[in-house]
This record gives sequence, structure tokens and C-alpha cells, in this order.
Amino acid sequence: MNKIQKRMDLFYIPALLFLILFVAYPLGNAFRVSLLKWNGYSTHKTFVGIQNYIRMVADPTFWVSFRNTCLYGFGSTLFQQILGLLLALFVNSKIKGRNLIRTIVYLPAMMSGLVMGYIQYFFFQYDKGVLNEIISWFGFAPVDWMGQGSRAVAIIIFVNVWQFTGLSMIIYLAGLQNVSAAYYEAAEIDGANSMQIFKYITLPSLYPSIVSSTMFNLIGGLKLFDVIQAMTGGGPGNASHSLSSYLTREYFGAEKAGYAGALGVFIFVFIMLVSYCINTAFRKGGERLS
Repeated sequence: MNKIQKRMDLFYIPALLFLILFVAYPLGNAFRVSLLKWNGYSTHKTFVGIQNYIRMVADPTFWVSFRNTCLYGFGSTLFQQILGLLLALFVNSKIKGRNLIRTIVYLPAMMSGLVMGYIQYFFFQYDKGVLNEIISWFGFAPVDWMGQGSRAVAIIIFVNVWQFTGLSMIIYLAGLQNVSAAYYEAAEIDGANSMQIFKYITLPSLYPSIVSSTMFNLIGGLKLFDVIQAMTGGGPGNASHSLSSYLTREYFGAEKAGYAGALGVFIFVFIMLVSYCINTAFRKGGERLS
């Protein structure tokens, strides 16, 4: 038995090597770089300790990017769960063309964020954008949709929601199809109405799907970069930057690799803490339901 156990333990080695190579080493190197003043390519490096982290706390653009990151993460996730669940309930019913609807809704999730961002850019751009062309037919003046920071952030959230609502729909649909029909039949015999069936049977049965969908969408939203880069580049000014896009600008644009390293470490720790807290809350909720 011990020999079998030892042989089974060997299967952990590839996963452990993967974590060391692609998680632990890059994180350790990012932390090392965050303690330096370095432009990213020169051989000249100056050790500055935690100065980059002190600068980060005092940086107004960091706080704008942090606020936007929370909006992209938590805001998008909220809408994705609501819309994804509603769509899953809709396409799970016996309607004609439901497979076509599933395909259309899920199709944006199969595209890269960069491609989706460029497509939407041509919809929302000021000069000859699709939306401005449409409203001009009705005699209205063109709108600079992404010329205002709050509006640009809202548009990016909309695009992110649209792209990945289909992913939530598929996860919820899989959960719905695993709920036994016997539960619904028993509830109908007992005289339960539609809202009671949804509240006491459907929603608790979907709890694992809710956990999976929320975590996928939340982590993706907190890391959002490609749509921002394609649509606004962080503009106007720095108003629509996420932490990821701001990191990229500081490293490649401003050539401040040390500061970018500090931002990278913060992003990793922040997402890890959020994931831990959300998972803990879901685990406690699951224990109450069981």
C-alpha cells in the first residue's frame, strides 16, 4: 500500500513543477524587480527598497485604476450572473430555435478580448462610428462616446458583460439540466408556484454553478486588459485604466519596470485575497444549504 501511495505521489510532480515555473518564479521575479529602479532593459539597476510601493499609494492614477478594476470585476460579474441565469432559464425551456440562441449568445466568448475590443471600437468611435451613423439618420449630433471617463468605463463594462454572459449561460444551463425532474413534479403536486419552485429547488440546485460562474467572471474582470487596450488605451487621460492596463503603460510606455513590478505584485495579492474571501463566503453558504 505504501509503495502504491508513493507512486501516486509522483503524479503531483508535473503539477508542482508547473506551479513553480509559471507562478512562483514569475511572482518572485516581479517582487525582485519591484524593489529596483530600472527601465526594463538597461544593465543599470538601483535598489530602492519599498519606494515603488510608497509611490503606488501616493499615485492618483493607481487609485483610479484600482477603482476601475473593481468596477470591471464586480460590476461585470453581477450583470453576467443575472443575464446568464435568465438566458439559461430561457433556452432551457422547450422553444424553437433554442440551439441557435445558445450559439449566438455564446459566440462572443469564443473571440479574443482584443478582437472584441477592436470590433466595439468601430461601433463607439466618434468619427464614422456605427452608433453615430445611426443617430445621424434621425438628425442628432454625433456623440463622443468614449470622450468622458465614466462613460468609457461604463462602455467597457458593457462590452465585457456582453462578451462573457454566454459563458455564464452555458455554466447555468449545465446546472439546470442536472436538476432531477422528480423535484419539480413533487413541488407541483404539493401546489408550489413558479417563484417557490425557483427559490427552493432551482436556485439551491444551481449553487455549484453559481460558484463556478462567479469565480470565472470575477477573476477575468479583475484582470481585464485587452478590451481596454483596444477601445480606449486607458483614456481619456487615465480615466479608464485598469490595474493591468496601467501596469503595461508603466512598463512599456513609461519604462518604469520597478514600479510596474510593484503594480504586478499588488494585482496578484489583491486577486488572491478577493478569490479567497469569495470562496470562503461560498463555502459557508454551501454548508448552510446542506
